[in-house]
Amino acid sequence: MNEAFQIITFYEFKPMKNVGDLTGLRDRLKAIMAANEIRGTIILAEEGFNSTVCGRREAIESFVSEAGAALGSELVYKSSFHAKAPFRKIDVKIKPEIVTLKRRVDLKAGIGTHVPPSKWNDVISDPATIVLDTRNDYEFKEGTFRRAINPGTEKFSDLPSFVEKNLDPAVDQKIAVFCTGGIRCEKFAPYLVELGFREVFQLEGGILKYIETVPSDESMWEGDCFVFDDRRTVDNELKPGKTSASVSDSQRGSE
Repeated sequence: MNEAFQIITFYEFKPMKNVGDLTGLRDRLKAIMAANEIRGTIILAEEGFNSTVCGRREAIESFVSEAGAALGSELVYKSSFHAKAPFRKIDVKIKPEIVTLKRRVDLKAGIGTHVPPSKWNDVISDPATIVLDTRNDYEFKEGTFRRAINPGTEKFSDLPSFVEKNLDPAVDQKIAVFCTGGIRCEKFAPYLVELGFREVFQLEGGILKYIETVPSDESMWEGDCFVFDDRRTVDNELKPGKTSASVSDSQRGSE
């Protein structure tokens, strides 16, 4: 299959005050995307940026360099490939949060909670560890890790209520969380630490990095992984999954 298009995801939590006016930055990023024929979504907020975009392989390298300079960062991204461009629009949004939890969280509380994909199987195989899928119900139903709990949420900001009603840090002392690319857990792991859970683990790089890194014969991932573009899902080789229906506009762009 001709996989001419590269899809990349990247995010960073960083104070954006040093970068300058977000409106001006939005316009600059739109221009960079247009010049490189890049399509997809970039979300900007005072706390950082979050993005999933696509373009022809030869254009991605130029975009990463130029967008990184505009954002004042060296972009660290995960990538996959597809025969068709899974995005159709250039969209740069300014929002209150780059991932919406609607709770104040000290991200420093998450230091020391990251687990690399190579060690993740050991963590979630421990019967004393609660394995919590921080994604939403429609994502969980496409695929998840063995032993994972489905919180049945419609949106990420519903997850704190689920935890407060169903989990007790005095009893459920070990909890492991994961999401698509890692960004939701960057907020939720420290939130759990602040609630008093003694041992909190988050999958570094998310499901996509796990699939990329862990051999399929060792994988504890079952099913496909929901992604926020026209592929809908990807399988254990980061190829388009079994579900091919397009995502809705409200789901498109980034987790």
